[in-house]
Amino acid sequence: MPDAAPRSFIRIWPLWQRALHWLLAAAVLLALFTHSGGATHEAAGWVALGATVLRLVLGGFGPASARFAAFVRGPRVTWRHVRQLLSGAAPRYLNHNPLGAWMVLALLLLAAAGSISGALYVTDRFWGEAWLIATHAALCWPLAVLVPLHVGGVVHTSRAHHENLVAAMWHGRKEQRPADR
Repeated sequence: MPDAAPRSFIRIWPLWQRALHWLLAAAVLLALFTHSGGATHEAAGWVALGATVLRLVLGGFGPASARFAAFVRGPRVTWRHVRQLLSGAAPRYLNHNPLGAWMVLALLLLAAAGSISGALYVTDRFWGEAWLIATHAALCWPLAVLVPLHVGGVVHTSRAHHENLVAAMWHGRKEQRPADR
């Protein structure tokens, strides 16, 4: 039996990007679980806002591999990926796949908008404004739907491509394969 080719790993996500990911995930989950308000909910919202703003800035102006332009694809490529995914023939991507990239943007934008609306709600000017708390809820509750979809996508992609994406988001490396995109 011939020896298998040595596996080659490449760093995909730097430490700061992984730290922001897990910090934001923890803050959003904590905010969702404490949705009735209070100091813990507010602190989680501020952490989510800080992590989100920093990630959005670095997504626009940070290192090349972390910029959204490095992995966010247009609608045509994304729909092709969806069709490939549904047929069971979706290719493997070293960075985020097109659908995953749009999920990242949706999660970041909802987290930012939800955090901003929550921050405004506790100011003297907007305290007790029903429209603002309704807006805050309308922005944040979709996160309760998108987060499990995101996790489901990670699990599905991990199984489809025989890799552990959760572990990759901890250590930042993925195996480099010849057919990668």
